[in-house]
Formats: sequence, structure tokens, C-alpha cells
Amino acid sequence: MNLPALAKAANEARGLAIDAIHACNSGHLGLPLGCAEIGAVLFGESMCYYPDAPKWLNRDRFILSAGHGSMFLYAWLHLSGHGVSLDDLKRFRQLHSNTPGHPEFGETPGVEATTGPLGQGIGNAVGYALSGKRAAACFNTAQHTVFDHHVIVLAGDGCMQEGVAREAIAFAGHNGLDNLILIYDSNDVTLDAMAELTQSEDTAAAIASQGWDVVTVDGHDLAALAGALATAKAADNGRPKAIIARTIIGKGITEVAGTAKAHGEGGAKFAAAARAGLGLPADEPFFVSAETRAFFNECRTRRLEAFQSWQAVYDAWAAANPALAKELTDGIAKSVPTDIDDQIPAFPPDYRDATRSAGGTVLNAIATAMPQLLTGSADLFGSTKNLIRDGGDFSKSNPLGRNIWFGIREHAMGAICNGIAYDGIFRPSGATFLVFADYLRPSIRLAALAGLPVTWIFTHDSVGVGEDGPTHQPVETVSSLRVIPNLDVIRPADAEETAGAFCAAMLRGDGPTALVLTRQTVPPMLAPSATDRRNGVLKGAYIVRKESAPLETLLLASGSELQHALAAADRLGPGTRVVSMPCYERFDRQSTAYRESVLPPACERRVAIEAGIGGLWWKYVGTRGQVIAIDRFGMSAPGDIVMRELGITADHVVDVVKTLE
Repeated sequence: MNLPALAKAANEARGLAIDAIHACNSGHLGLPLGCAEIGAVLFGESMCYYPDAPKWLNRDRFILSAGHGSMFLYAWLHLSGHGVSLDDLKRFRQLHSNTPGHPEFGETPGVEATTGPLGQGIGNAVGYALSGKRAAACFNTAQHTVFDHHVIVLAGDGCMQEGVAREAIAFAGHNGLDNLILIYDSNDVTLDAMAELTQSEDTAAAIASQGWDVVTVDGHDLAALAGALATAKAADNGRPKAIIARTIIGKGITEVAGTAKAHGEGGAKFAAAARAGLGLPADEPFFVSAETRAFFNECRTRRLEAFQSWQAVYDAWAAANPALAKELTDGIAKSVPTDIDDQIPAFPPDYRDATRSAGGTVLNAIATAMPQLLTGSADLFGSTKNLIRDGGDFSKSNPLGRNIWFGIREHAMGAICNGIAYDGIFRPSGATFLVFADYLRPSIRLAALAGLPVTWIFTHDSVGVGEDGPTHQPVETVSSLRVIPNLDVIRPADAEETAGAFCAAMLRGDGPTALVLTRQTVPPMLAPSATDRRNGVLKGAYIVRKESAPLETLLLASGSELQHALAAADRLGPGTRVVSMPCYERFDRQSTAYRESVLPPACERRVAIEAGIGGLWWKYVGTRGQVIAIDRFGMSAPGDIVMRELGITADHVVDVVKTLE
């Protein structure tokens, strides 16, 4: 290990951060300066990666959970040759640069996750580690080791204080994810003040109590850091590893180092003095020495050898195991069988059950056709019905299991599913009651932002939940999910629409899907055909019952309320059209011609019905229509009684239509 070269690189990385943040007068200096030695050891010594192949399957994954310290990551990606140029660093936080304020997946080579909301990256790293464990169990053979990488996450006090981090840490320890290394940048500072103002726990003991190996080191001691990382990577003992690195926030800027003032850009005004103290030339900002360039060029050569050696193993493995190789490449390509719909048997015409039950049947049919599909639940498999039969349970002793038992940890479930999706080998899905979607809302939002194909299965979708009362009756949640950009929210009306909804989720590779399912039984539609209903869901909305006379009235509904629209149409006459609208987002992506064929602009006599907040429906009914909704909290009583009490009935639909001109 070349300690002088690492030390020199650490100071030059500090200089890059100071110069970038000084140039834009924005950003966070504390972590890039305080963790410079950590970066030097990771990128210059300990991590397995090859910058010319940033998606190498067996690379070590590095996640910066404390995403506000993004210049730490960008500086090391630049020095290590990951396609982040000096010009990119000079355009830090500028419009259309690939060095945005927080790391964003898909924007910058080497960024493994969109981070910024504190603690999320720890959950993402746990998902990556789960994916790595399962990939090793699924694809390695006695003759060939294709996967044996590690997942390393760097987090600060802010991350560690967030509940999502503690949920994820508990899950990782319980499931023995010993390919996971958490580096805790422990500098006794949070944004507002010294950390003692808000924390006093023994963090090492707390993490160790969750089944982790924990060691504390001087975060500026290069040899100690390298030794701790080497020990962590070598210990295949069923316990994740935590390295508590004691650091000085803002190290290198004397005026603010070790204080809360070092957290943000405040220290940048002392740039000239800091650069001089670090031994950097006064007249050359964004300086990288020839020695540091040469050092990382040597690192690149060594890593090329490791990459080529692995590639030879992979090629031999693929030749010897073509079925496994196809399964792996299909997973990475997000491939879905072209006949996925045909893999789901049609439901009997008289099938009557909750859409959550139909969803369980559909999920199992898809799981047979898509071996890369995983599913999990926040302690509710018995209610959400998404257990893969004969899929086995993921655990320390069974990493091949396809059912993930998250426990009562919705927030961690969201972040972990995102981590699995970031890794891109398996297709994750997670389930809980719809009313608890807000517990994992930050993860849903980040999945939408990063374009991750995660499927959320939310059951108990409305006041139809009944006797559990208002705390468990989600009236506002469907609408609140619909306003998240790039999230498809699908609320199917019967079993065949549920089949279409799951197909839509699987076929979508550029963003997440939320499936919103009932607890209560819904009747089947006898028309259109099962195929037309499934295809109708793929388009977001479609005509369920076409008028048999000149069009006078349009009735729109989703989910369990479609039955009331159909019953009302029976009484309103032949000029009534009924439209099922399970997914706004998919419908809005259709051509103008299709949308107008379903909702002809000339017909302004429209009524929408949904057992939830009604505000978003006005987009489709217009100013001359009406919305039947529940713009209040529910009540405790049997579900059908609550629905009737709150006006979700065919009778009410008929009455409202009659009030329209």
C-alpha cells in the first residue's frame, strides 16, 4: 500500500471539493474534507472496480448515503477515471451537468443510487447486499464464482439518526448480510449543532446488538482504515460489518474544522488559506498532481487485470451454464416473456373475490414465468396475499428464497426494494396496507425519480376496509400517490383487471408501479372479454359498456366502484357509457385519438365515482360534470355500510346524473 500516494490524493480531493463549492458558492464541504482519507483508501486501495466498466457485475458497490457530500463522490470518481472530468467538477451544481447537487442514479458514471434524503442510502445498500447474496447463491457454481463482491455504504450522523437506517440495519443483521460494510463518518456534528445536542447513545453497541461486527478507527489513519476494510471483506461470518470512522468534519479548513459551520459551504470563503495549508498551488484551482494521476493509472492497470480475470471466469461459466446465463442476462435486461399475459389463466366467469386474492393468484403465475421476480411484505403476507408459493423464504440460511419477510419495517422495505432494483438483477415487489404507504413514501418517490421498476402491492384500498375504522381506511392515499411524477397507480376493478395490472407492472421497465387492491369482495364483469379487460388496463382506461343510443352520459370509475357505475347505467338508459379508469398515468400517455375515443369531448355530462378524495377526477369530468367521492375521513362499521353511508352507491350515481343539465 502506497501511503504517501494515498495521503497526497486525499489532500488533492479536498482541494477539488473546496474549489468546486467555492466556484458555485453552494454545496457541503464538511464530509468531502472530513472523509478524504476514507475515499483515498476505498478508491485507491480497497475497492474492487474497473472504471471503464462501471456496471461490471462483480464490482464492489459504493453508495454515498450522506448524499449532501456529493463532491466527495465526484472527486473520487474523477480521480479514479470514472468518466467525470475536471470540466464536470467545475460545473458542479450547474444546469444539465452530470455533477448535480446530490448523486442521481443514471446521471453520473459510478453513482449507484439516488441519495440525499438521509438514511435512504443505508437501506439501498442493504438491498444491494441482499441482491448480491441471492445472485451468488443463484448463479455461482462449484466450478465458477461469478459473484463475490461487497457493498460499501458511507453514512453520517444524520443518516444514522433516521429511522429508515435503523430498520435497515436490523434487517441486515437478522438476515446475515456479511457482504455489507457500513462506514459511519462519526464526527460529532450535525447540520445545526454539535451532535451531543441531539444524541447520546452508544452507536457501536447499538449496531452490534443487531448482529453486526463493529470496529472503531481513526478516520484519518490510512493504514487503520485499510486494515479495517481488509478485515471486513475477509470475514465471511454471517455478520454485516460496521466501521466507525472518527473524523474531523471540514478537516483542512482551520477556521471551521470540527464545528457545525463546516457542514455547508461556509468554509469555502477560506479557500485560499485552506489550499495553501494543504500544499496545493495558489494559482491553479482544481489541481491534480502528475503523481496522483500516475498512481491512479497504476490502479487502473491492476484493476484491468482483475476485470479480465473475472471476465474469463464469466465466459467459461456462461458456456458451461447456458440456462443460468440466460436467466442472468434476462434479469439485467429487464426482459419479460412476450406471452406474459398468456401465462396467467383466465378467471372463471363467476369468480367473486377481493382483488388482493386475485392478485395472489396472478403473482404466482407471473413468478413461474419470471424467475427473477422477488416479493416481500411488511409482516402482512397473510393479508396482502403476495407470497410466492414454493418460492422459499429469504434468510441467512436460504439466500435463494424469493419471499422477503421485512417485519414491521415499511420504510426499510421501500429502500431495500429500491436497492434490489438499483442492482438490476432481480425484480422486487413489496406489499403492505395502502394506508401505510406514507411510511415508505420517500422510497416510492425516489423509485419514481430514479426510474426503478419496483412494484408496490397495496391492499385494503378504501373505506371498504370497514370495522378497523378511519385509522385504517385510506381516503386520501390513492390521490396522494397519483401526484408523484413517473409513478403508475393502478386500481383494478375485478380479477381480470388485476391480471392486467400485474402485467402492466412487469412490462414497465422505466419506473415504479403501485397496485391498489381491495380487501372486500368485488363482482366480476361479464363484459368486455377477459382479454379486453386486461388490455384495457394496459391503456389506463377503456370502455366497459358502450352506449346503444346517442351518447348522453359518461360514467367513470376505478376499482370496486365500477360496479356502482355499471348498476347506475342500467337505470340511466341506452345513452350511457361506462368507462373503467384504473390508471390515470397510463391513460394520459395514450394518443389523443385514443383518449378522445374513450372520453369524447362533445359529451360533457360526466360523473366520476371513487371511494376517496375526489379532486383529481375533475381533470376528466370537466367543469360541467360531477365527482362522487369521500372528502373526509371514514368511520368504523362494516365496509358496505360505510360505503352506503358515505354515498358510494349506484343510487347516488343516478341521483347526481339527474342533477346535470
